[in-house]
Amino acid sequence: MASRARGTTWEEVCRDAARLPGVELATSYSTPALFVRKKLLARLREEGATVAVRTELIERDVLLAADPSAFFVTDHYRAHPWILVRLAHARHAMVMGLVEQAWHRTAPRKLVAARIAPG
Repeated sequence: MASRARGTTWEEVCRDAARLPGVELATSYSTPALFVRKKLLARLREEGATVAVRTELIERDVLLAADPSAFFVTDHYRAHPWILVRLAHARHAMVMGLVEQAWHRTAPRKLVAARIAPG
């Protein structure tokens, strides 16, 4: 986990996301991206300073209101269940929470069940 109170990097996000079952690093729109079973979870945007993460629209609204320095949307994403995260301004734990929630909603049920099963 990042030692800084705020700010993380794509490399740190990828390192921790790799601990989730089935997560793979590939590309989306010619940028590095995280997938689970060929379904996009998050991608580094072209400028390399922000990440688009799959989310729920209601959750996105809460995040936008709670921390506008870290979270935002552009018109392109407004109608879609994605949030943009400024890596330099977001807490690593928060970003990883979003990635894990995206994984939980997107991963096949058997993969999710295997992760939460005891033993």
